[in-house]
Amino acid sequence: MVNWKVRFKNPLWWAQIILAIITPIMVYYGVTGPDITTWDMLFTMLGKAISNPYVVVTIIISVWNATNDPTTAGVSDSIQALGYNVPKKKESTASEEE
Repeated sequence: MVNWKVRFKNPLWWAQIILAIITPIMVYYGVTGPDITTWDMLFTMLGKAISNPYVVVTIIISVWNATNDPTTAGVSDSIQALGYNVPKKKESTASEEE
């Protein structure tokens, strides 16, 4: 099981998902950020990507990589992570405070 409620509240996760979708499309079509100068160009590129099975598979793999927690076995979150209501804040250690 994945704690989707907490992931949806985490802005970093959203950034990862957006990049996981956009990056394979831009790489496949050889486009850089400055090349996208109009909304029409962006939506045309997205439409082409959706109709291309190779690009769709690379997007799925990228989203999987952004969502999967590599610190646990399988595809579920740890018991500790499943108990979170908000994303866990990093706890400082004595060595970080020095």
